[in-house]
Amino acid sequence: MKYRSLGRTGIKVSPYGLGTLMLAGLMGNEPDESVRIIHRALDAGINLIDTADRYADSEDIVGRALKGRRDEVVLATKVGLPMGEDPNHQGGSRRWITTAVENSLRRLGTDHIDIYQLQRPDPDTDLEETLSVLTDLVRAGKVRAIGFSTTPASMIVQAQWTAERAGLQKPRTEQPPYSILNRGVEREVLPLAQEYGMGVMVWGPFGQGLLTGRVRKGGDNDLKRARFSRHLSDEHRIDVVEQLLPLAKEAGLPMTHLAMAFTIAHPGVSAALLGPRTMEHLDDLLAGADVELSDDLLDRIDEIVPPGTDVTALDQEYRPPALREPALRRRPAGSRSAT
Repeated sequence: MKYRSLGRTGIKVSPYGLGTLMLAGLMGNEPDESVRIIHRALDAGINLIDTADRYADSEDIVGRALKGRRDEVVLATKVGLPMGEDPNHQGGSRRWITTAVENSLRRLGTDHIDIYQLQRPDPDTDLEETLSVLTDLVRAGKVRAIGFSTTPASMIVQAQWTAERAGLQKPRTEQPPYSILNRGVEREVLPLAQEYGMGVMVWGPFGQGLLTGRVRKGGDNDLKRARFSRHLSDEHRIDVVEQLLPLAKEAGLPMTHLAMAFTIAHPGVSAALLGPRTMEHLDDLLAGADVELSDDLLDRIDEIVPPGTDVTALDQEYRPPALREPALRRRPAGSRSAT
């Protein structure tokens, strides 16, 4: 592996990182096999492992795998999504984060987390409150750097300004969705991350499974019953993949290698997170670690999916409250001007 700087954190990471959602027992994996997959990734030179408290038993599995190897790894985890029915077991409040980080440390079997990320923006908590508790964790030595995930460009700017004004830790990393099918972050998020010296670890480089080449137009696609079934049944996205497959064939590349090489070709991307579920998946992806796309091939991809555009929006993207709740877009009845 040729290691890259994670923004201006001073941390070096492999351009391929290991995402661990698919290694959770929830996905049907046996813990022992998941541990072997993690060890295989580490042996191949991957030094970035990303997980989250929300990923079922993923943190426990990562903790098992890292026994005796913790110092080899840049360990990232996330907090913020609901953990059970209690409405206070989620979000970016001091009350929850101080509890959640201890739970993650215990499950991971470590005394510190290298990158602790807020998994989604929390509109119910003041941003300075969240940055304040994350700053305290850094000062206590429990966290080395803080970051966000799937964050709108406006919040990235707000967080940087808030941290500077209040003397708090600035978010040092961002984890956005990024693939050939979802290039919206090229418009503002990636340029902002570069401007602020943030490391970027992208998720979803295979377009929720479509860029594996296993889903074809008119085919009997078993993947359509998988976790991201709506995206795997999206005919518009499938049509775009059908245009990309000949490019991969012409270049002599499996579709997976084309997809990964595309994501790490952007100068603002530090690493792209793989999400293998089996050893075979991992070995296939590792075989493409040295692939670099030519400018001509990148130009042809641009012609199919223009820079800065999404083929369709992802369900997992952050949607602000005003887009989710109609009442926030409408004046109360009786106060609307007649037209």
